[in-house]
Amino acid sequence: MTAPWGPPIDVLPLLVREEQALIGVLSDLRTPEWALPALGEWTVHDLTAHILGLKLTRLSRDRDGHFADGTSWVSACRQLSPEVLFAMFVDSTTQLTELWKHRDLDEPAAAPLWLTVARDYAEQWVHQQQIREAVEAPLLDEPEFRTPVVDTFLRSLPQTLRTVTARAGRQVAFSVEGAGRWTVHATAVGWTIDRAAATSRSPLASLATDADSFWRLCSGTLPAAEVSTRVRLSGDPAVCEVLLGLRGRECLSRLEPG
Repeated sequence: MTAPWGPPIDVLPLLVREEQALIGVLSDLRTPEWALPALGEWTVHDLTAHILGLKLTRLSRDRDGHFADGTSWVSACRQLSPEVLFAMFVDSTTQLTELWKHRDLDEPAAAPLWLTVARDYAEQWVHQQQIREAVEAPLLDEPEFRTPVVDTFLRSLPQTLRTVTARAGRQVAFSVEGAGRWTVHATAVGWTIDRAAATSRSPLASLATDADSFWRLCSGTLPAAEVSTRVRLSGDPAVCEVLLGLRGRECLSRLEPG
């Protein structure tokens, strides 16, 4: 039986390159640019601290077995100068890659490790784009970096559609220009996803958009006023409404084990 989350996504070769690309942007920033708004109330400094916190928390939990709750990381890092924060960020580079290189990412589990790695990559890539936009740097938007992010967001669909009841064999089709096509299939026990075009001439619902609009939709940064013009939905209205549940950070949270 096909796993609900679909075939593996291999982002391991991209992790260091994505980190180095962000370091290249941060290394060129002047001191005032670290204070530019980047995401909501967060500045470039705050968002960089958040990305660093994601990496260090993952290392602490998955490498060192250290689990602790805490919500004050970004606030605490405001006491650090940009120079100190940047040095800490550089020091963390490649550590996650080294961690995952020595793990079996395909090991059977509630959710495979490759999905955890892809999820982390997607979140960090999105935050890098937000930093780049804040400082008016070109996006890291080449398909090799962006397509795995689109793919990862789509893997939340079986969970997103869990409230939709459909007979086995019904399909929901997704076309993302600049990234590819995906199909979610109803089965007797839930939904599964494949990286392939729909075979049904009349899918239960379909979504079509471009890669830039899609990652912004899933990260909650596509303005609500633009959704109807940049994301085309058709088919069962109730299912289409569910598909709009891809909006926001909860999209990635659906990929978390547990």
